[in-house]
Amino acid sequence: MVNMEKLYLEVSMLSVFRSVLDKPLFTCFSAYSTADGVSQRINHYAAMVAEIYRDGGSLTELVRRIVFEDENVYIKMRAVGRTVPAAIAEAADRELTVLSRFASLKPEDFGKDIRELLGLEYLSPFSSESCDLRNEYEVRIKDISKHGYGIFSSYPMFRLNDCGEISPVLSSDAVTLDSFIGYESERRAVVENTHAFLAGKPAANVLLYGDAGTGKSSTVKAVVNHFYDSGLRLIELRKDQLSFLPYVMGRILENPLKFIIFIDDLSFNKNDDNFSMLKAALEGSASARADNALIYATSNRRHIVKETFDDREGGDVHRNDTMQEKLSLSERFGLSVWFGKPSKQHYLDIVHGLAARYDLQLDPVTLDIKAEEFALRRGNRSPRCAEQFIKSLL
Repeated sequence: MVNMEKLYLEVSMLSVFRSVLDKPLFTCFSAYSTADGVSQRINHYAAMVAEIYRDGGSLTELVRRIVFEDENVYIKMRAVGRTVPAAIAEAADRELTVLSRFASLKPEDFGKDIRELLGLEYLSPFSSESCDLRNEYEVRIKDISKHGYGIFSSYPMFRLNDCGEISPVLSSDAVTLDSFIGYESERRAVVENTHAFLAGKPAANVLLYGDAGTGKSSTVKAVVNHFYDSGLRLIELRKDQLSFLPYVMGRILENPLKFIIFIDDLSFNKNDDNFSMLKAALEGSASARADNALIYATSNRRHIVKETFDDREGGDVHRNDTMQEKLSLSERFGLSVWFGKPSKQHYLDIVHGLAARYDLQLDPVTLDIKAEEFALRRGNRSPRCAEQFIKSLL
């Protein structure tokens, strides 16, 4: 039987992994261990098990994720190749051993305090297994350019929340490259650029522009999913969040992973303050650029700064210079990929490809007629329209 009092004291002494003690799992364990009465211990035990259930039901997996997501001084030094002081290395090694014991706990380890004293027949169960987090941690460090650390170790896609903090997208789009039909050459250009980026070769910021519903945003997300195991992550910023670019770049600067900063549906008005921030990032300004990040943006416009005829006839003495600055923003993306509206035949090819994928049994001629009628009612042909048509039949 595990000596729970001793384990609690050892967990309380964590220093390198100190921040894990703020996680609900460990606060519940601390409350359980320091509770005065058995009834209080039952409540705190139930709260701890509830946290395990929220993560899937395995204590071992929950502790593993918490440990791997922790951004501590030890992992940061190892990630950039710095020599770790012996005291810190020794502490990390011992603490991982303690956390391994904690992650291996079983419901019956709590039985002495609860089941035996109160005679309860039932104790909320959870699963666990023996583990060696010390060895697992070392294995991940040796391949840290693919695993990373902190919150970036567990999720592929992130966004800025309303407080300006980077947070994971818990239900991110699971789209894959092989789920698309058509636009192969366009996607190939984005895939090859991303592959070069991950390989440490010259790569460009990318602008995917063109008609709505052609798969521009889905292409970016599919590329990130495809290269997730190679160490690629996505951080999405809204246009009004571009002022946070220096913060984001600073946040990821020393992380061994590679990042796509994704800006969807990008366009600017002529007096938009965010224009200069994006321009600085694309031009490589030190305050808005990280070597391990590229900017991928989508837009329905080739020239992403909106311009009116009044702008061309305005009173600016150097009007041509001003116009060129606005129109050249898209040129600062090293790679621009056009996703145009499909022709009638291309649209029908996508429809037939989707029909085959969903095993939809329908006469080809009838399918063509119905697909065209659907597109006419929607006012356009696009891959999105084709998918909506097939799903309407299903």
